[in-house]
Amino acid sequence: MVGVKVKTKSRMERVAQKAKRKSIENLGHAGAAIRLTAKRSIRKRKGPSPIGQPPHTHTRRLPRAIKYAVVKQKSLVVIGPDVESLGTAGKAHEHGGAYKHEHYKPRPFMGPALEKTKDRLPKLWAGSVR
Repeated sequence: MVGVKVKTKSRMERVAQKAKRKSIENLGHAGAAIRLTAKRSIRKRKGPSPIGQPPHTHTRRLPRAIKYAVVKQKSLVVIGPDVESLGTAGKAHEHGGAYKHEHYKPRPFMGPALEKTKDRLPKLWAGSVR
């Protein structure tokens, strides 16, 4: 008869920490992908874009103002036009509304960017914890 002793250690805490770290890293990748898609949808053209299509830009300020930031404490990513550099023009384009005494019809660019990118997002998390 052979006697065997086995000693095991639980690594669950370590796995959970790595999963959280990778999740935050992948949120950054997701934010960058959505931001890039939104920026590419805004074309430099004269005149307004058709209603329901992403807005046209004359100065490239709108695409340059699209930023993203990962909020680690809440495990979320925030993506959209920076109000400090653009004001509320992005909101007026996305949802329609008033901006500088003019009324804008909705010309969404962030919502469609998310829709276009959403199928690729789960692949960012696949295999991230090994």
